[in-house]
Amino acid sequence: MAARTNAQIAEASATLTGITARDHQPGREDEARLERFIKHKPPTFTGGYNPEGAVKWLEEVEIIFEAM
Repeated sequence: MAARTNAQIAEASATLTGITARDHQPGREDEARLERFIKHKPPTFTGGYNPEGAVKWLEEVEIIFEAM
């Protein structure tokens, strides 16, 4: 029974290694972070002269970053 358990562990380990290698693509971590950020529906800063709006926008974006 122990041999079968060891074989199962080895098979599961090989499967996880394959999944990790397949999912590890250069730049993919950045894409995943961006996708997570977008899911939080960040506010849009329209630009122009609006110091109070800029501060509010920045505070809201910082809240999202802290949550992530």
